Amino acid sequence: MDSLTVIRKCPLFAGVTDEDLDYLAGICVAREYSKGELLFSEGDPARGFYLVASGKVKIYKLSPEGKERILHIVHPVNTFAEAAIFGDGFYPAYAEPLYRSRLVFFPKNDFQRLLLDHGQIAINMIGGLARFLRQFATQVEELTFKDVPARLARHLLDLGTEDAASVELPVTKSQLASNLGTVSETLSRTFRKLSDEAIIEVKGKVIVILDRDRLEDLAHTYKE
Repeated sequence: MDSLTVIRKCPLFAGVTDEDLDYLAGICVAREYSKGELLFSEGDPARGFYLVASGKVKIYKLSPEGKERILHIVHPVNTFAEAAIFGDGFYPAYAEPLYRSRLVFFPKNDFQRLLLDHGQIAINMIGGLARFLRQFATQVEELTFKDVPARLARHLLDLGTEDAASVELPVTKSQLASNLGTVSETLSRTFRKLSDEAIIEVKGKVIVILDRDRLEDLAHTYKE
């Protein structure tokens, strides 16, 4: 996918004019990144933000002991680090590709100048930041009020469409455990429990959904 095509598909830029799309394509830079190549570290000055054209990128924090905590996984045609180009102007976390990925980079200064002259892009940016805040509010709610089985059930449902018979995990199970705010041993026990109850079947990274109704009921349960 060329830069203009991926920009056109990005929800952040939905509804902008063809002229605005041309301006956006004119300021961005696209390149390939290797798996594990560090894009930025927590506390680095924010030089701009990224749009995923292909591949996947993990956004994560590190504890003082160096333990990784994945905040979220960014999929194609979605952006990340856009909030960092405002406010204090520092990246709040780490970012690196999970696979070889093609990313489109929007330099901070060029993009901010574009916002001054093109109102629809600015309006979309506000909507994008609002979605970003809702996503983190949901994540906090999940970690605070739901146990690991409920979090895993919600994650599996979110990976597929409403009628998907199976989903594929985009990360390793240890990375998924980090993403769900637990440890690998607890996640493994949860997978076994859901398998024993015939709710899912685990085939490596592919999770077959055997009983969607029960999985949805589990996703909506809260800690007692």
